Amino acid sequence: MRILCTLVLCFVCVQLIADPIRIIPQPVSVTEKPGRFVLDAGVRLHVEDPSLQPAAAWFSSQMGIAVGKGKKEIILGKPVDRNVLGKEGYTLTITPSAIHIRANEAAGVFYGLQTVLQLLPPDAGASGKWVPCAEITDYPRFGWRGLMLDVSRHFFTKEEVERYIDEMVRYKYNTLHLHLSDDQGWRLEIKSLPELTRKGAWRVARTGRWGEFMPALANEPATEGGFYTQDDMREIIQYAKERFVTLLPEIDIPAHSLALIASYPSLSCTQLNYPVNAGFRNPTRDDNALCIGNDSIYEVLDRIFTELAALFPSEYIHIGGDEAYKGFWAACPKCQRRMSEEHLNNVDELQSYFVKRMEKMLKDKGKKLIGWDEILEGGLAPEATVMSWRGMKGGITAARMNHKVVMTPWDFCYLDLYQGESAAEPPTYGICRLKDSYTYDPVPDSVDEKYILGGQGNLWTESVANFRHVEYMTWPRALALAEVYWSQKAARNWDGFVSRMEHEFQRMDAADIKYARSAYNVILTPKRTTDRDFAVTMSTEVNGLDIYYTFDQTNPDKHYPKYNGTPVKFPMGATQLNVITYRDGRPIGVQVNVRKEDLAKRVDQGRHVY
Repeated sequence: MRILCTLVLCFVCVQLIADPIRIIPQPVSVTEKPGRFVLDAGVRLHVEDPSLQPAAAWFSSQMGIAVGKGKKEIILGKPVDRNVLGKEGYTLTITPSAIHIRANEAAGVFYGLQTVLQLLPPDAGASGKWVPCAEITDYPRFGWRGLMLDVSRHFFTKEEVERYIDEMVRYKYNTLHLHLSDDQGWRLEIKSLPELTRKGAWRVARTGRWGEFMPALANEPATEGGFYTQDDMREIIQYAKERFVTLLPEIDIPAHSLALIASYPSLSCTQLNYPVNAGFRNPTRDDNALCIGNDSIYEVLDRIFTELAALFPSEYIHIGGDEAYKGFWAACPKCQRRMSEEHLNNVDELQSYFVKRMEKMLKDKGKKLIGWDEILEGGLAPEATVMSWRGMKGGITAARMNHKVVMTPWDFCYLDLYQGESAAEPPTYGICRLKDSYTYDPVPDSVDEKYILGGQGNLWTESVANFRHVEYMTWPRALALAEVYWSQKAARNWDGFVSRMEHEFQRMDAADIKYARSAYNVILTPKRTTDRDFAVTMSTEVNGLDIYYTFDQTNPDKHYPKYNGTPVKFPMGATQLNVITYRDGRPIGVQVNVRKEDLAKRVDQGRHVY
């Protein structure tokens, strides 16, 4: 009988710790313990330090748990050793009778509570609210952990932005970069410049593939778009603040400014009247840059940044600075006169003059300037921070000049790119797979890490017309980036991440969050065998999948030929390859159908051509 009781006790203990703890991003250390803490009406939330109350209030509202009178407690307090955890770290101890979260600041408590929420069963409403016992110590590798949402190319409502904030904080992101202006729309009320939202926030309605839309017709009403009033933005800022997220505003200048120019045509070198770009490739698109030689643009920008600085508590304001076509400056008498007066040798130095002037303007308003890596051209402003998007090179250059850097290289961090085989994805350009995002490191070997503030994933929305597609393009690549920016580099493990990601998919399903399963789809890599022929290698990002294929244009399943690792050639007469992936005898990826002529185009063009 004693042996039987012992076996039963051991079985119960094993059951209580059998399901491994799976958290994204991976904490610094996790020690699993037997038992579980049940969150019920008898739980008492106890805050030992008043400064931690904001995080406690958020947790209470999320969980719907009233302060109880039972013996079980969730205790939020300060740590014994405050040096290790920094501003955002925490320790989490879970026993059957108590949850202890200790942190130096409320942000750390908030992230500890996010971990508690991830420890709940994905179907917590059905199976009960409980978390496994454990001891966790955690703190971030980088202080800047961001996502960028482009609300100019397509407008997203205040409620949608707030939902995006709720989704990103689950994974300990702390910065939301809002791209508030571009050629396709101006999205923030500037009270002293009403035309910006009266005209610049609206364009003619178009549907289809971005870049192929018809330009605005004569007298066609501009009905698509929208903007945030300053009261709207205050509400978003407060919403973000309660979740320990900083909003970074971007006004993209001197180029990408057609919505501004459409509102006030005198601000460009040509001073021509343009409509807001509806999403078409336009031979006059390059006339989207402000006239740097025109004094009135500085008066307008001063008004804009005065209102922005008063509205946003962020220490930074992003000025864009990217992709400026300089041809109009070279031909503009006002710009040429400015170059002569300022002793500037070329138009690159003219752009540098503009950026330095913007830095002084922002500094006078108590803000710091940050811009895309093109602000390096012609000489970097003295205190500017560089956001490096054209690969890592711009960030490396800036860091070696002792400037701070936010790393966001497009081939690892651009969430608008294809995330899998293009034949199975909505149309876009380039490719950034889940594994690309997960395996990159923001700190190049030749750079001192102290200059790398962190990084972010960028979602440009030319081809993202609704919020469900925002989610699809963001997740799960932003799960991978969350781990890159929070977790210690040595903790990264691809197979372990995939396991935790799949567990998180259950939670996303329960929350009705749309996400991509592209990592389960086949990867087709054509390689030349002769001058006129090629063979195709098949692989998958997720390990352990079976691949079945056919050349006869029927739909393959597990009874069709199974790929064995040897490159395959198209049989004579075959024009299409159909492929599907399986796991444990069941389909897991979508069927991918690719024409031979499309694969042939990729043979000599590299991984980014899709």
